[in-house]
Amino acid sequence: MQWKGRRESQNVDDRRGKGGLAIGGGLGIIIVVLGLLFGKDFTGLLSQLPVENQTTPQTEINDDQTRFIKVVFADTEDVWTKEFEKMGLTYQKPILTIFEGNVSTACGGASSAVGPFYCPADNRVYIDFSFFDELKNRFGAAGDFAQAYVIAHEVGHHVQNLLGTSEKVQRMRNRLSQTEYNKLSVMLELQADFYAGLWAHHAQNLKDFKLDPGDIEEALTAANAIGDDKLQKQATGEVVPDSFTHGTSAQRMYWFKKGFDTGDMRQGDTFKATDL
Repeated sequence: MQWKGRRESQNVDDRRGKGGLAIGGGLGIIIVVLGLLFGKDFTGLLSQLPVENQTTPQTEINDDQTRFIKVVFADTEDVWTKEFEKMGLTYQKPILTIFEGNVSTACGGASSAVGPFYCPADNRVYIDFSFFDELKNRFGAAGDFAQAYVIAHEVGHHVQNLLGTSEKVQRMRNRLSQTEYNKLSVMLELQADFYAGLWAHHAQNLKDFKLDPGDIEEALTAANAIGDDKLQKQATGEVVPDSFTHGTSAQRMYWFKKGFDTGDMRQGDTFKATDL
């Protein structure tokens, strides 16, 4: 992806080197691992763990990695502003928070072990760049557009929040069994993958935006690497479909590609899709 010299988002809160929170020692990582093994979301417990303030000297980091992510975030702002205008709506830009280790959010405390996430309570995308190292070294999903896909997916959750989709799913949590709710969670995540693909489709119309050969393949490789079936197989040696919360590798690739190929919001209703 050609990105140098292009607009960088100003809606970025870089908390690296500004202190943070130590959340429950090793308990935070244990909670995340339990969620992966048992197919349940225990991350809400992170906000109940004791925290300790950690103060470090304030520094400003503006390396190529940071500038690239700021450009990607700016591109999501431009694309979604136009897409919302087509729907007669105003796009409310989210904030991208970059952190290291642990972070305090309106959704509770979280550690980098959770991976990138979106908090609807404060309209922020949170990411520790160490995830990109894990994506490359552990999952074999390298490349700048693999990183762009991750950011675009989380912004997709912001889009769902603005459109009311996330709230509708959340309201169903106490009305359904865990297995049934997991299915809705999968549909929500696959739609965010579709929105990531739709972003890539329309970003090509932005000034000076240019995809490099292999960019889309990088995104698909990342989607394939973080499918529920592949992650469960790696973690436990078994695959339990009823516990899926994000979708299989094949599903994640399919919906990203569908968003990229069509660029049509109407094609992304995963909740009614017959090709899910």
